[in-house]
Amino acid sequence: MKLRLGTRKSLMATTQSQQVADRLTALTGRTVELVGITTLGDVSKAQLSQLGGTGVFVSELRTHLIEGDIDFAVHSLKDLPTAADPQITIAAIRLRDDPRDALVGAVKLADLAPGARVGTGSPRRIAQLRALRADLEYVPIRGNADTRIGKVTAGELDGVVLAAAGLARLGRDGEIAQLFDTDEMLPAPGQGALAVECLTGRPDLVELLSALDDARTRAAVTAERAVLAALEAGCSAPVGAYAADDGHTLNLTATVVAIDGARAVRKSASGPRTAAMDLGRELAVAMIAQGAGTLMGAH
Repeated sequence: MKLRLGTRKSLMATTQSQQVADRLTALTGRTVELVGITTLGDVSKAQLSQLGGTGVFVSELRTHLIEGDIDFAVHSLKDLPTAADPQITIAAIRLRDDPRDALVGAVKLADLAPGARVGTGSPRRIAQLRALRADLEYVPIRGNADTRIGKVTAGELDGVVLAAAGLARLGRDGEIAQLFDTDEMLPAPGQGALAVECLTGRPDLVELLSALDDARTRAAVTAERAVLAALEAGCSAPVGAYAADDGHTLNLTATVVAIDGARAVRKSASGPRTAAMDLGRELAVAMIAQGAGTLMGAH
């Protein structure tokens, strides 16, 4: 019997869903068909922060899971709300692709002329970009990667900032002018990783999908998302976090940046992979003690 994989209809979503489907078939022999689903986040022109964050992409797919229309779903992990839904299990987190942010355009950020227009829909990116170049104009944009890159090609914008992983999955990484190192710009918690979800009440499917799981990626993103959850921030708040795994230890760094880029709280901590959740929570507490909560209110 074919497994039905629910996916948003965008090229990015169907591409990454097909990659997961192909890998699952290779590992288990089960055939998978993609089922395209339209979400509010795909059809609304409002900014994501106005729609309630990137969870708008997730809720529709989860509804179809719960109603039995599909067997499992693939999400960009950075879109998933940090609050757990007891009906849903993240059965697998795939080996992470490049977690960094990328600038698409003709030149690097440092080489853009003062007043140049850079597009991004993310308050996290805008805040950190302003910290690097306060003299540029940051333009909120929506739309898929092709639409955003098209604004640069058409001359409407001088650059756009997108996730490097998504560009690579679409074969557009040749258009990247600059990859931002994590010391310049911390990615969104979970950026570059794909989450595979199914119903908690289907333990056979949870077990089957677990073949796709990468334990090191899971530990790293668990720490990052624990920071976000403990800061009580939605996905649109200016929070960046990245955990590097050296084989034994997780090295976690997180930041909260005021939206004007003028002030930030940035802290790092290390701990064993087995204590990823605690590592993230404890780092968030330390950040709150240094005033992170007041910065988050600076929208």
